[in-house]
Amino acid sequence: MSTLPVVVVGGGPIGLAAAAQLCERGLTPLVFERGLAAGAAISEWNHVRLFSSWAELIDPAARRLLDTTDWTAPDDDAYPTGQDWTDNYVQPLAAALGDIVQLGTEVIGVARRGRDRVVDAGRDTEPLSVHIRRADGTEDRVLAQAVIDASGTWGTPNPLGGEGLPALGERAATEVIEYRVPDVDDPDVRDRYASKHIVIAGSGHSALTAIVALADLEQQAPGTRISWVLRRGDVGSTFGGGDDDELPARGALGLRAKRAVDEGLLTVVPGFRTATIEPDGDSGRVALISDTGARIEDVDQVVVLTGFRPDLSWLSEIRLGLDPVLQAPVELAPLIDPNVHSCGTVYPHGVAELSHPEPNVFLVGMKSYGRAPTFLAMTGYEQVRSIAAALAGDHDAAARVELTLPETGVCGGAGVPA
Repeated sequence: MSTLPVVVVGGGPIGLAAAAQLCERGLTPLVFERGLAAGAAISEWNHVRLFSSWAELIDPAARRLLDTTDWTAPDDDAYPTGQDWTDNYVQPLAAALGDIVQLGTEVIGVARRGRDRVVDAGRDTEPLSVHIRRADGTEDRVLAQAVIDASGTWGTPNPLGGEGLPALGERAATEVIEYRVPDVDDPDVRDRYASKHIVIAGSGHSALTAIVALADLEQQAPGTRISWVLRRGDVGSTFGGGDDDELPARGALGLRAKRAVDEGLLTVVPGFRTATIEPDGDSGRVALISDTGARIEDVDQVVVLTGFRPDLSWLSEIRLGLDPVLQAPVELAPLIDPNVHSCGTVYPHGVAELSHPEPNVFLVGMKSYGRAPTFLAMTGYEQVRSIAAALAGDHDAAARVELTLPETGVCGGAGVPA
């Protein structure tokens, strides 16, 4: 099987970094990206500024490849937006990789050649069979020695419902619900939110970003009103480490969101786990009802930022070893479990923690975290470096994982609903 390619699913930063690492190791990667451009998922949050600097957003092997082209490296100390990341790194990297990257190609299934998941024989000798669908609707099959799934979780946001399932009426309320941070600099988006009652649901960094953006809008557009819904009973450590955060931009984001709350620019509604969304008469508004019967009335727009989950449906014929709680690899899950800790730090991990019962299948990047939050790009870059080394037979390099992530400044057990 050593003559077969290593299929990488997803043409975002982590998937392209995997391809660059594999190329350096003399292996043949083949990247399948469902979108029509590299970094297609990032294009849906182009307006958001990252709290990692450029120095933490460029994979070392990718940088070495780009340095052989006419690429101009950005300022390591600057903080890009999603648009900057795609324009100045992701798309140039895809271009440098050339025909390795196949756009408009969706992976719709992975199996072991000639076997479903029940069959034991041949799982370590037969190649992996990757089923793909092209943009024109045609389907094909590619054999691979390994599959690195860097498809992320962007396409499967968690619902508003407090039980992990959509709240009653949530599917019917799509006109008033957004599962992304709204770009209020866009005039059409601004009109949809200005002078309206907006509910923000969530307690992660995306929710804090939305709070900052919409609080600014509230100060500019009279009549704008914001309710911030938290499933947990209090704000607690939601704002992060502030000045103690080793990522200054992340700490600053938390401080700005806290200032908006302290200045009374939004109403905090803690302990509210949405059970039902119902129309508010013929007004076009909705009411949110919690599982205790509490209500939030006259809501014009709901911004749901409750995290993401992995789509495992097209891996149904692969034997994955996943933690039953987080849906992350079983060896990785204890290191990232938000019920145990809320630090930004993660113990060093690589191919050993990311391996599954199915040989040579790996979930990397945000997808490797399952439902756990606080993933950083540098984590994914180290993951794919270790995997590429292992696939090339350099097991010493694969095991020599050195990953030090910046702390949030807020450590200790979480153990409460997020």
